[in-house]
Amino acid sequence: MALSNGGAIQLLKKSMNYNNFLSWQRFASFISLFILIMGVVSPLQSFAKDESFQELLNQLSTKDFSEKFNIVEEIALINNSKTKLILNSLLEGKIYSIKNTKKVVFAIKDKNKFITTSLLNNEPLGTFSKSEVSKIKINNKIRKKIKTSLALLDLTHPEESIRLAAVKSTYKSISKEVFNTMQFLLKTEESEDVKNSMIVVISIYNLNSDNLSERLKAIESLEGNLEPVVKVQLKKLIDNDLDEGVRLKAQKAVEKIDSRIKMFKTVETIFFGLSFGSVLILAAIGLAITFGVMGVINMAHGELIMLGAYTTYVIQLIMPNHIGMSIFAAIPAAFIVSGIVGIAIERGIIRHLYGRPLETLLATFGVSLVLQQIVRTIFSPLNRSVATPEWMSGALEINGILSLTWNRLYIVVFCLIVFAGLIIVLKKTSLGLQVRAVSQDRSMACAMGVRSNWVDAMTFGLGSGVAGIAGVALSQLTNVGPNLGQAYIIDSFMVVVFGGVGNLWGTLISGFSLGVINKFMEPWAGAVLAKVLILIFIILFIQKRPRGLFPQKGRSAEVN
Repeated sequence: MALSNGGAIQLLKKSMNYNNFLSWQRFASFISLFILIMGVVSPLQSFAKDESFQELLNQLSTKDFSEKFNIVEEIALINNSKTKLILNSLLEGKIYSIKNTKKVVFAIKDKNKFITTSLLNNEPLGTFSKSEVSKIKINNKIRKKIKTSLALLDLTHPEESIRLAAVKSTYKSISKEVFNTMQFLLKTEESEDVKNSMIVVISIYNLNSDNLSERLKAIESLEGNLEPVVKVQLKKLIDNDLDEGVRLKAQKAVEKIDSRIKMFKTVETIFFGLSFGSVLILAAIGLAITFGVMGVINMAHGELIMLGAYTTYVIQLIMPNHIGMSIFAAIPAAFIVSGIVGIAIERGIIRHLYGRPLETLLATFGVSLVLQQIVRTIFSPLNRSVATPEWMSGALEINGILSLTWNRLYIVVFCLIVFAGLIIVLKKTSLGLQVRAVSQDRSMACAMGVRSNWVDAMTFGLGSGVAGIAGVALSQLTNVGPNLGQAYIIDSFMVVVFGGVGNLWGTLISGFSLGVINKFMEPWAGAVLAKVLILIFIILFIQKRPRGLFPQKGRSAEVN
């Protein structure tokens, strides 16, 4: 039977569709079979790799250190998730060999037994006696190799700080391998800090190059670098290099480094002076208010600082899981506690002794002893430690020489904030206006209707509260104890007298000045002698300027 052209075409289409269907069916079957095979083969391959890696690790049981060195090299080159952990454990002495099987494992000592686990999958392998296992021993050469290998493994870490630490860890032992790796990674590294550290590594390596131009270029690159290893390497070049031009250039580079070190050491000393001055200001600023307005020599001022520090300690006991927030809660709490105690001292004792400075001094000294004994009874005579919040820990590293501790940096800022707050209170509030009026002319202020007794109480409370805030700051620098305030009372009076009694700006400048002078004198005079010399200086100074750097203005000041 003959088919028309149209029928033939239709039949051909059906045939092609059927063939296509069979083809797709076969393809799908092939894919399924492939997946099935790979599902079986992949674990087998992984198992084979683990077995091979374990065999390599087992070779560490050899007593030949040169063989161990080569094995460590091979381990470091293997791309395995456990490589870094194994190398670290080897460095820490946590890898042992089971004597009868020669299998190398993790081992943890538990009394007289060793609990072992697999190096690759943490599978428990049993407990062995001391005689059944032996520690894998390594020498200094292998340790150096492990440290280098660990650093190289971290050079590609996504976190910048880890990469930077990895680069810096290679400073003291730069091999050809490290040099080549740094050159390769330098092209793709994005962080400027990491790149600069890599350049240091490359330059240090080139200091020992046979090529004169490379040595000179390396010296030029390292000129003024503050990394300690750089100066050491340049000094070696000065002592050992045969070329006079290289030695002279290296000498100039070292001199430049020394000059920069001296500059940054000076900056560091100034910073420590300012931080110490901030503590003095916080301790003295409350005294400046009470002494300036009331003319009262309060020997219990140090104990008010101590109460503020203990308040911080108590707040942390109440908020053990929120150390960072506890500091912020402690500031108003310390102000209130010390302020209330200050008002109680003024109302209960000092107001009966106005015009009798010697009796006031003795009475407040007695109060200080009473407060110390109360604290000893409640908290014991032992010093207490106040935890530092995480955000106040550590230091801001400017370079290899200069680093600013966060807690001292925050105290400087805190001091300026407290000072600004007091200025606002004294300049912008009615209490401040009355305080200034009483301090400048008490009789005229009383004639204008100012209640001087109330002003005295509030002024004493304000000064005492600020002393409590000073205690919060001090608790972050030292331990809290009953004698904490006594260490700062003399310094506080020196700051107040030197700056000008009752003048807050004078107290600020005086505190910072004495703090910086003290830190510059300590290296050659010692801490105790430095304070003695400063005291002598202030005594001589007030002979010429009895009212300090910035004397208080007003009729009362002129009379006094």
